[in-house]
Amino acid sequence: MGWLDQIVDNLMATPVEEMIWIGIGLLGQALFSMRFIIQWIVSEKKRDSVIPIAFWYFSIGGGLVMLSYAIWRADPVFILGQSTGLFIYLRNLYFILKRRRAELEVPDPTTD
Repeated sequence: MGWLDQIVDNLMATPVEEMIWIGIGLLGQALFSMRFIIQWIVSEKKRDSVIPIAFWYFSIGGGLVMLSYAIWRADPVFILGQSTGLFIYLRNLYFILKRRRAELEVPDPTTD
């Protein structure tokens, strides 16, 4: 029996609830991976290393879904890693939005 046959046999024996959670975990991983693809595309267009705001939104979305999956798996290492990452992603987004709000509130010195 080859490794592919073994994977298929394991999947066929997996309960439906677990298959749903595996799908959720894969979705979270896909969202998490999108952040790097977006960062790469934006950086290539600008010919400079850039972290667009979408990077942080995909980090948060992927992190939340992956954290849900980690909690379902009851994996303390995975839970700690994802929850710590989420704090950092949310904090970065907070700083970005705070700076943008401050920039909007700065009065234009050329107008009276």
